[in-house]
Amino acid sequence: MTDETPEHLWKFDNRAAIAHLSKSDERFARLVAKAKDFRLNIDETESPYEALLEAIVYQSISGLAARTIFARVKALGINGRAPTPEQLLRVKPETLREAGLSFAKIAAVHDLAQKTIDGVVPTLEQAHKMSDEELVERLISVRGIGAWTVEMFLIFRLGRPDVLPIHDYGVQKGFALTYGKRKIPKPKELAKFGERWRPYRTVASWYMWRAVEVAGTAAARKIKKAPPKNKRVTVKIKRKVVIKRGRKKK
Repeated sequence: MTDETPEHLWKFDNRAAIAHLSKSDERFARLVAKAKDFRLNIDETESPYEALLEAIVYQSISGLAARTIFARVKALGINGRAPTPEQLLRVKPETLREAGLSFAKIAAVHDLAQKTIDGVVPTLEQAHKMSDEELVERLISVRGIGAWTVEMFLIFRLGRPDVLPIHDYGVQKGFALTYGKRKIPKPKELAKFGERWRPYRTVASWYMWRAVEVAGTAAARKIKKAPPKNKRVTVKIKRKVVIKRGRKKK
């Protein structure tokens, strides 16, 4: 990180975090030496509502398509900003469909707008005063918002220091590359290992993403998902009772 990097964008000392994580972990220290400097790009002007609206639009589609659709949604607002919750609720579903949103995403953005008006989705000032657990509980109540989306919000909008997205494929693959695993770790395995990264799991996660870049495409492709374990299937067969000459045969 350069001296010009605005450290106020995240609420912790990243140098202390990197030193803490590298002190007893040679593999992590080597990754830090190879990767680019730690930086969280946080948009200070974006409200929680706007950040989550964008997240919903971007779900499950390519970046280019998502940018195009989100630009159309933003055009429904004023002065280049996304429509306010009140404005969004007044937009007809047909208009949002024309913008490129699926019916499921229309329901999700409407729920987000209503829950913002109702105060379930906090303001930025309120969010900064809430714990990670409180925010997760609040925000996953919004239709279409899951734990991963909230984790990205905690990291890239609020700059929280101790978030580990155990279901994120990039973090999983970076972990496998960094620690010499041949298979993608299970979320529980990653969560258990990640305990040693406290209280800076955000920084560790950021470097796991960088690990994929450092290793390169060819090395990353060699890391595969673990095949599902064969499960025993028990089939219950009804016993037939055949009556013959007054006797039962089973």
